[in-house]
Amino acid sequence: MPSITSYILASAGVSLVNAQFGNHGSPFPNTTYPGFESENPYTIEGSKSHQWSPPKYPSPRGEGSGDWKESYAKARALVSQLTLEEKVNLTSGVGTNQGNCVGQTGSVPRHGINGLCLQDSPVGVRLTDGNSVFPAGVNVAATWDRGLAYARGRAMGQEHYGKGVDMQLGPVAGPLGRAPAGGRNWEGFSPDPYLTGLMFAESIKGIQSAGVMTSAKHFIAYEQEHFRQSQEAKNWGFNVTESVTANLDDVTLHELYMWPFADGIRAGATSIMCSYNQVNGSQACQNSYILNHLLKNELGFQGFVVSDWYGTHSGVSSILAGLDMSMPGDPVQEFGNHGGAMFGSNLTIAVVNGTVPQWRLDDAAVRILAAYYYVGRDKNQVPVSFNSYSLDTYGYSHNAVGQGYSLINQHVDVRGDHTKLIRELGAASTVLLKNVNNALPLTGKEKFTAVLGEDAFENVNGPNGFTDRAGDSGTLGMAWGSGSANFPFLITPDTAIQNEVVGQNGGLYQSLSNNSNLDQAYSLAKQAEVAIVFVNSDSGEGYLQVEENFGDRNNLTFWQGGDELARNVSATCNNTILVIHSVGPVLIEEYGNHPNVTAILWAGVPGEQSGNSIADILYGRVNPGAKLPFTMASKRSDYGTDVLYTPNDKIPQTNFKEGIFIDYRAFDKQEIEPVYEFGFGLSYTNFTYSGIKVQKLNVSSYVPTTGMTPAAQTYGNISMNPADHVFPGNFSRVPLYLYPWINSTNLSSAAGQSQYAPYGDVSFVPEGAVDSAPQPRLPASGPSGGNPALWDVIYRVTTQIKNVGKVAGVEVPQLYVSLGGPYDAVKMLRGFERLSIQPNQTVTFSADIMRRDIMNWSPEAQDWFVSNYTKNVYVGSSSRNLPLTAQLA
Repeated sequence: MPSITSYILASAGVSLVNAQFGNHGSPFPNTTYPGFESENPYTIEGSKSHQWSPPKYPSPRGEGSGDWKESYAKARALVSQLTLEEKVNLTSGVGTNQGNCVGQTGSVPRHGINGLCLQDSPVGVRLTDGNSVFPAGVNVAATWDRGLAYARGRAMGQEHYGKGVDMQLGPVAGPLGRAPAGGRNWEGFSPDPYLTGLMFAESIKGIQSAGVMTSAKHFIAYEQEHFRQSQEAKNWGFNVTESVTANLDDVTLHELYMWPFADGIRAGATSIMCSYNQVNGSQACQNSYILNHLLKNELGFQGFVVSDWYGTHSGVSSILAGLDMSMPGDPVQEFGNHGGAMFGSNLTIAVVNGTVPQWRLDDAAVRILAAYYYVGRDKNQVPVSFNSYSLDTYGYSHNAVGQGYSLINQHVDVRGDHTKLIRELGAASTVLLKNVNNALPLTGKEKFTAVLGEDAFENVNGPNGFTDRAGDSGTLGMAWGSGSANFPFLITPDTAIQNEVVGQNGGLYQSLSNNSNLDQAYSLAKQAEVAIVFVNSDSGEGYLQVEENFGDRNNLTFWQGGDELARNVSATCNNTILVIHSVGPVLIEEYGNHPNVTAILWAGVPGEQSGNSIADILYGRVNPGAKLPFTMASKRSDYGTDVLYTPNDKIPQTNFKEGIFIDYRAFDKQEIEPVYEFGFGLSYTNFTYSGIKVQKLNVSSYVPTTGMTPAAQTYGNISMNPADHVFPGNFSRVPLYLYPWINSTNLSSAAGQSQYAPYGDVSFVPEGAVDSAPQPRLPASGPSGGNPALWDVIYRVTTQIKNVGKVAGVEVPQLYVSLGGPYDAVKMLRGFERLSIQPNQTVTFSADIMRRDIMNWSPEAQDWFVSNYTKNVYVGSSSRNLPLTAQLA
């Protein structure tokens, strides 16, 4: 239990150590990166242990700008009619396992609003049946196809909608992928913020087009599983007192980690989920700097902020710092006190006694209802037809306490024809890394085909044999954690390839699922005309561990003896094809250089159609067009960043001294040669690039935002008499269920969890937190994504791409920009397009460069600026193959 002094300071967004956030006297990054610590005079400051996040109050009010105008009008009209308890119900989860969904708010039955159903996951509807399992986010990034990202989002949205879900908990832009071993990187897209931002935005548009809200997550700098929650870490035997803190400077925060969230907000994200970690010494879900200042003010976020599950560490502090909805309502994970409320009745007390002003609660309620109206939940909604805690048809609707026995599962099949899209996505995201002498595609008529490796087969316990997929047995179609879903089926590579070789062509085929039986593997490989070896590398979320991997991977090598198997087979078969299912980068230099390994394919985490998707590539029905969304290194240390595996303090400190230099930016800066670079991918045909042209467009100059926000408003009248808010007479309570009413007119004794949320202690309220007056707008601020001028297209770059091969293929031309400064990345991705090109056909690649694409962040001015350094653009087929260059004049 922290002291009240430390608790007050933490609530205001500060820690007891008085280090500064970033360097506010220079426009340059306050970072270090391996091998360059002495080069940048502004290093260290801004990425130190025990630094603090400055308090920023009051919480900005949602204004209902742009296409949010109509939904805000509806929300304000309804909130004006709500009672205090009804408003509180909208903001508060009802408790762990107390509803059908993983998260459920209280309801407003008087106005026809059921408790909102919040459900994982970012790859499909979690914890039910009759749903699809889509390829992971990292696969979507590997397609480099905005259209496929949208289509996948829409299909997932349709399935959530069909199950009665109000808000899908996804997509993911955090973790971004700072450390290649990060456990949940696969849920997101890529360590490049530009690629992630576009895939993130298209996914949001797709999901919400189906009439379901999104929860874009996790905000922000949530880059590892170790120590993300103190109680969870203690369960694994680590001696820590609070969540890990990500210590980073202002430039890195803006130019790297916030970048994709700006794209998502501009795309209309209805909700942002705050993360488990601390940011510069303050819990993310009560960090006023990142929620009030950055998210709601600078980025002009119109929707609402929801906590990650058990990520709420306080009541008053959190709502004043910008949190709008607490999930699942109780703090069971963090404090071990099941049934206590952070919001709920305690929020009712806080408003009645004046600790939380009515306008702050009203703003939270308006934001939630505006999001509800924004996607049309008031017009199109189906009842919840599943239960997250049991697949039985009948069971307890209040699973936590064994009450409410009824029909809980209707087993509604919501898959439609989505399996076709999943198969297409799996093939479209498979990256061809090596193909010696056209070893691929295969014909299916090879004399003898051998498939070797556990990863080609189904888990002996079935595809759903491990809780939330927390086990690495069989083929890796899904990694583990809350980002998982139940498979309706899983087509394995063994099944699909056997059907191809035997069923279609009557060939000879044998397979081996035991990785450790190296003698038999050697014997089969010796007979085979082609030996296809399947290997994998798994990871997941930190509440589960697999073979001592606590979410984050312990290594970047293959699991289950995959390396030994691959070496054994390739030692005797001179036509060995290596297929990799992995959550991210793996160390494969030896296979890239091995003369008997004729082809390598990275297939990621492809979902339910895994086998058919890889067979489509192997046998040439689909010409590979995917590109790596990350870098493959020769050794782990080349990345320059890693997971903190051992506590370095009671509050673990992760210092982001590398700044913006992660993945290919670090390799470029350090002049390290990768095995396979970011953006790399081969085809069964060849392409040439020619004729780069740069057109400068006539747009107005960038003007910093000025002026003041409107004053805070209240909607409707609320009684401040405690007697008006006690439980109704003869009310039948469900044990541990979190209600908005209070037990007593004595507010001090009525407050539950008072030691964690001291409602009524006005000295606890940070300075300025209850100020309802107009507030200054930030220079970089603007509705839904920041200053509108950031999004102006200022250059258009075109090049010609020709297919010089004999078959139709897909190419992804990529545009990179160099900002030219001494502390800038050598180059950064700023454009791409997936193009289908026929043999001998030439097509035009066109990429728009927005103003934000060539800007740096100034901590001093707290705004974006264009430096005076020469800026160049490069176009080519990968980050290291850029034959065309031009200057931005």
